[in-house]
Amino acid sequence: MELKVTESHVQDGVALIRLNRPERGNSWTHRMNAEYRWLMKSHDANPDVRVIVVTGSGRQFCVGADFRALEHHQESTKDYVQSARELELANPGSDVHEEFEHELVWHWGLNKPVIAAVNGACAGIAVSLAAFCDLRYAAAGAKFTAATSKLGLPAEYGLSWVLPRLIGLAPAVDLLFTGRVALAEEMHTLGFVHDVLAADDFEAQVLARARTFAATVSPIAVRAAKRQIYAEQMHLQPGRAVEDARQLTGELLKHPDCREGVKAMQEKRAPSFQALRI
Repeated sequence: MELKVTESHVQDGVALIRLNRPERGNSWTHRMNAEYRWLMKSHDANPDVRVIVVTGSGRQFCVGADFRALEHHQESTKDYVQSARELELANPGSDVHEEFEHELVWHWGLNKPVIAAVNGACAGIAVSLAAFCDLRYAAAGAKFTAATSKLGLPAEYGLSWVLPRLIGLAPAVDLLFTGRVALAEEMHTLGFVHDVLAADDFEAQVLARARTFAATVSPIAVRAAKRQIYAEQMHLQPGRAVEDARQLTGELLKHPDCREGVKAMQEKRAPSFQALRI
């Protein structure tokens, strides 16, 4: 696919995806969605990639849906839901769980961990995108807002489901009802952001963490844990989680990565884990 509003490269086991419409605050469009999904599917299938990082160009992460796109939908006679379903898009994260077949939730069906590197303003759909990533780092002072209540719109793309599970019901109600701006530091306190990093060298810090992740963690173990964590949000049965974990443990005990991980720890050296073959 020709990339017009995103860019991407792979280095040291880390795929970096950059939302690239800085003149429009990296605002979200159908084209950006199509490119983003295509890149995610490609990187997820690439054995050289162990971690995926998504960030924004310039000083902002993504300011939400492009207003011109919103105006188009307001004026269009087509049904909004049906018109979205008619788009031909890549299907990353498919065939794992039926609940993961939906927009943005597909992040949970990916084989690789995804880090949202929120380098600046994060609004509307971008908050949902970050919420469905696995890890979230933010630059100091970055601004977050659901924004939709001030636009006459409902909570977007599953945010009403995922946000209370990440930060709790009361804080989620506050952010979704008021549409107020919360800084990265508050979002860290609430538990949405895993860490707040200095803005000056933010991307370099995130990529350094991603490279360490890629070099020291077993890809098949991370995929197994990812499957466990998100699938268990669907059934919420602790006993089943225990039994599923026992089954997975029995399988991975026989995998070469387990032998290598134990040996590396005993020998106090860096492990050499196998690439994940899809």
